[in-house]
Amino acid sequence: MDKRTLLAIVLSLAVLFLYQIFFVKPPEQQLEPVAEEGEMQILKEEVMKPLSPGEIAKAKKTAVMRNIAEKEITVETSLYTAVFSTKGAGLKSFKLKNYREECVNCPNDIFPVVKNFITGSQKDLQPKSGEPVELVSVKEGMPYPLAITFPDSSINIPEDSMFRADVGSLDLTGGNEEKRLVFSGIYDGVIKVEKIYTFNPDNYAIELDVKMYNLTGALLIQTPRLNWHQYEDPANSYSRYDKQGPLVSVANSIKRQEVKKLDSDKMFGPNVLWGGFETKYFVASFIPENPSLTSSIMSRDSRNMVTVGIWGQKEIIPGGQSAVVGYSLYLGPKQYDLLKSLNVGLERAIDFGIFKWLAVPFLLFLKFLHGFVPNYGLAIILLTILIKLVFWPLGNMSYKSMREMQKLQPKINELKQKYKKDQSKIGQETMALYRAHKVNPLSGCLPLLIQLPVFIGLFNALLYAIELRHSPFFFWIQDLSAKDPYYITPILMGISQFIQQKMTPTMGDPMMAKMMMFMPVVLTIFFLNFPSGLVIYWLFNNILSIGQQMYINKKLAN
Repeated sequence: MDKRTLLAIVLSLAVLFLYQIFFVKPPEQQLEPVAEEGEMQILKEEVMKPLSPGEIAKAKKTAVMRNIAEKEITVETSLYTAVFSTKGAGLKSFKLKNYREECVNCPNDIFPVVKNFITGSQKDLQPKSGEPVELVSVKEGMPYPLAITFPDSSINIPEDSMFRADVGSLDLTGGNEEKRLVFSGIYDGVIKVEKIYTFNPDNYAIELDVKMYNLTGALLIQTPRLNWHQYEDPANSYSRYDKQGPLVSVANSIKRQEVKKLDSDKMFGPNVLWGGFETKYFVASFIPENPSLTSSIMSRDSRNMVTVGIWGQKEIIPGGQSAVVGYSLYLGPKQYDLLKSLNVGLERAIDFGIFKWLAVPFLLFLKFLHGFVPNYGLAIILLTILIKLVFWPLGNMSYKSMREMQKLQPKINELKQKYKKDQSKIGQETMALYRAHKVNPLSGCLPLLIQLPVFIGLFNALLYAIELRHSPFFFWIQDLSAKDPYYITPILMGISQFIQQKMTPTMGDPMMAKMMMFMPVVLTIFFLNFPSGLVIYWLFNNILSIGQQMYINKKLAN
């Protein structure tokens, strides 16, 4: 038995020895980061330092790389200018070249203009700077967006840890090839982290791979969490139409959160398809490669820093091996076709409402019309005319029915007086009166109800279409996505609404009819601060409706 035991031990040691030689590869020299000449030997010694599992367990929970100076790396494409930092290998600035913060050609609001005319001041009348749209907003001391943390991991690396970059800048404006920016850092001689950004020169999508190298012989468990941080000024006020704040897509359900209401951590998942931070017309988003195992968090701290983070499963990394977690990033405009092309449902970041099935075709058709009419204002008018033509028969039916019911109104009033103490009898006699004169009471309002989803769908399409942003119409309207600076079109819309209301046959309670006359005033006030593209649609729809009512009245008079 002693000989058999000895033989078994020898064979076991031999198997282990051969396995280590042929199957377990030691950490290779290329895993070391780019370092300054005086630091290379120190880093080599850290990597080669043997650490037992017991020593790993006793290692510091927070690993901090050697204190080195922060550097910026600029990435230029034809679409954006991105500035990355070696601090956290995060994003310090991201400016969209084709979009401006302000409409350069737009006139100033009427109130500053009048005030300056009276006082003789030139304030607010100077040309606007038109700075490119900036997607990053952080304050000093805050971590940068796209920082990586490792919660619930063997080694947690803070978001402000320093990395080294393999290049000083990237220029993709003159070619059509992808280029990479690699950040790397070694922490406690235990783990090396690489963040590899891959840029495409002709779109807003960026690929991000996070590689984690285990430089020891012990097992490491790492859970990377990708974060987007955004400073939100508490003084800013946003309407429900601005859509400013964090959002995630969980199992095809969009979860939005108003910044001011984000008073505690919000957890979502698993099955997070994407997450990010949105404004009305732009979105900064990240898409995990394995959404079924991905969760998300939204939070806001005392500094008013809003954070959206996503993380997946724990990565178990054997000694001397590595693991990779991949993401796709989209930082750019909420342009439907661009978002749709990513095939992850990111186009749902555009909130078209419950009538999305109508809003999207309207938007696509509006862009189609713009291909023939190089002015979105004229394209909106043309679209309004085409919609009115489609619903012309329903409109005729509605107006005719209301005229017939108006003729019966005196008889209905007589029935109300005759049977004023018997509501059931009034209803029976009224329906009998309708049948006798072949009038359907529903034919007056039903066509309007059928058209209501169309109006709402087109309303949302025009409200959130980035194509209208800073798009000119004519004269003083140089931005169809902004309000009319002189309130001319809302006032004209109110007048047209009043004319239409006067022409509409009155039915029912006279007091209700008088109250309806206030509707044009209410709508005018409501539309004062709405995008001028929406007001133009409503104005011309009213004009066409007035024309249709005049046509029906003349036809019935003959």
